[in-house]
Amino acid sequence: MEPSVPERVELPPVFEDVPINDLVELIADMLERLMSHNDRIPLQPESLTRFHSRSAPGISISDYLKRIVRFTKVEKTCLLITLHYVDQICARVPLFTLSSLTCHRFIIAAVTVSSKGLCDVFCNNALYAKVGGIPVGELNTLEREFLRMIEWTITCTRELLQEYYINLVRTHSTNKYIIVGAHSSEGSSSSGSSDFDMETLPSHSPSINEPSAILIDPVAPNVDTSRRPTIEQNMAFAAMQHQNQNQDQEPEF
Repeated sequence: MEPSVPERVELPPVFEDVPINDLVELIADMLERLMSHNDRIPLQPESLTRFHSRSAPGISISDYLKRIVRFTKVEKTCLLITLHYVDQICARVPLFTLSSLTCHRFIIAAVTVSSKGLCDVFCNNALYAKVGGIPVGELNTLEREFLRMIEWTITCTRELLQEYYINLVRTHSTNKYIIVGAHSSEGSSSSGSSDFDMETLPSHSPSINEPSAILIDPVAPNVDTSRRPTIEQNMAFAAMQHQNQNQDQEPEF
């Protein structure tokens, strides 16, 4: 018996018109694949950031994004630009990886920053923190760290966001989405190039000229072995190991 082919879902040619639930699924699918890859990279003390949790949250990225959309009414541009932020930080901070330990805090910080930078109306940090499931003081710290890591480059071109959208559709893991009515004038992504075949970000993003974690296949970062972890990183790493050991020693029922 042949496996059933998933029913194709037609999407509009431009990201501004895509239903937000479909956009959430597209972004979540990409992030989950990136997390699955990066979770296989051994964690080192010098790789720890303020975005690391001691253990992976119990909510999936898909459900987390749906929760954010439901309670903050976040705009589609703010969701899509999160992928640009991933690429910015991965280029500027090679030791950082988006994993099951970092993705949730990264997402809520990204939504907080992008909403304030791109929207006329946005929520306060108390609401973002409540929706994100973290204390407001922690979100304030993450927001400052996030802005430092992207060097306050909050915006990008509309063309780059469209390129992310096209690639999200093309590379969705179930291949169920298809863009209808697209024209070749809408960007280089629609010109027939193969999936994830771009080696760098487009030329209209001159501040970053490094391999993209989203637009190409992710690879393990080149860790600078000359860098030594800080005392704070060593302490956090030891606490994570201690917690994992305690979990391993818990009796099974």
